[in-house]
Amino acid sequence: MPFPSLSDPAIELTQVHLRLGSAAGPVNILQGIDLGVDTGETVGLIGPSGSGKTSLLMIIAGLERATSGRVVVAGEDLSALDEDGLAAFRGRRIGVVFQNFHLVPAMTALENVALPLDLAGARGAFARAKELLAAVGLGRRLTHYPAQLSGGEQQRVAMARAFVAEPALLLADEPTGNLDGATGAAVIELLFDLHRRRRTTLLLITHDPALADRCARTIELKDGRIVGDRSARSLSAVAGR
Repeated sequence: MPFPSLSDPAIELTQVHLRLGSAAGPVNILQGIDLGVDTGETVGLIGPSGSGKTSLLMIIAGLERATSGRVVVAGEDLSALDEDGLAAFRGRRIGVVFQNFHLVPAMTALENVALPLDLAGARGAFARAKELLAAVGLGRRLTHYPAQLSGGEQQRVAMARAFVAEPALLLADEPTGNLDGATGAAVIELLFDLHRRRRTTLLLITHDPALADRCARTIELKDGRIVGDRSARSLSAVAGR
């Protein structure tokens, strides 16, 4: 699969709103989000709990539909796709890593990683999965089930699964949230290494400002609005004064 052009935007959001119902009435989760992310860019998404970070990720992934606004990801207008179209698009273009791994308990590591390609009817799904598991250091754990793996190993399987279809965009939601410090640090190193080698656009949700600062750009959300957007380059310029 050819790499996307670095001149093409990976994400284009225009006046995106999300309103969800609750027992107390409608709640405005996202309020007029305008966001553009270039292909190959690394973006850290920060903000307090309840600020809308995960909801924004879900909309970009096509797992939640915006109430209004325009959502274009990897050149595809998601509002024009039905549920089957969205599922097919995710399988081709988007990889997602969640905090809680979301592995299928009854499947081996190899089967979990091959699953997206297998569902898409792609040839060589298991050979590709084996290659990715070797790349994340689990080449000898192919036949192990999630319950037989440590938390760090399960997250590595989840990352291999996210990368198996060579996605244009990787979305990571607190990928180290359930890991100890040393294991989490190792997973983050692997995440950025895979990003560099695969040239995948990375959007990383984190509560850790130091981790967000490893990205080329940091977006801050509060009460469903973007309240900060800064680049590592601008921060370096300020520090150098």
